[in-house]
Amino acid sequence: MNAQPNPGLIEKAEAAEPKAGRTAVPVWLLVLTLVLIYWGMVYFDHNGGWFHQQVYSPYHSLAEVQRLQLSSAGGNLERGRAVFENSCALCHNTDGMGKPAQAPPLAGSEFATGSPTRMIHIPLLGLSGSLQVKGQEWNLSMPAMGAALSDEDLAAALSYIRQSFGNKASPITPQQVKAVRAQVGSRTQPLNAAELNSMQ
Repeated sequence: MNAQPNPGLIEKAEAAEPKAGRTAVPVWLLVLTLVLIYWGMVYFDHNGGWFHQQVYSPYHSLAEVQRLQLSSAGGNLERGRAVFENSCALCHNTDGMGKPAQAPPLAGSEFATGSPTRMIHIPLLGLSGSLQVKGQEWNLSMPAMGAALSDEDLAAALSYIRQSFGNKASPITPQQVKAVRAQVGSRTQPLNAAELNSMQ
């Protein structure tokens, strides 16, 4: 004899089965999420270090940084690097270490870091003959590479040399270049070691 299923039991079993449905997210949970996101942005803004004094110390403002930059008259190093790489780096290398039997190093050179007047004379007149640089003898024949440059470009290149490759000398201004150019006048004969060493 087959037992017939009880319709009441079937309905109760179906009612007890879990069903997927939609429920609304509580408003307080949405508000809490937005508040946490906003608080996180505020916290990051205050503690991210973007303009924090400890990160940018000793510079406290953009105006202070700009005030402490080298002026374009005193030695724009980016401009100087470009002029140096176009006019000087072929012989002296981009790292200022020179080339054996061709050009002496500029890094740590007493001529690069010494008297500004003496240094300006070198590219304006060129060099010829034997010269000692950093304790090593060089037989030089350097043309007047700076004679065709403007006062501003030559000052920028010389300033770059004096403040790069580990050198820590003062920049050279276009006014200094102009004064030496006037002193040189129409001379075309290159300098020799005795003349160069006698300059202050």
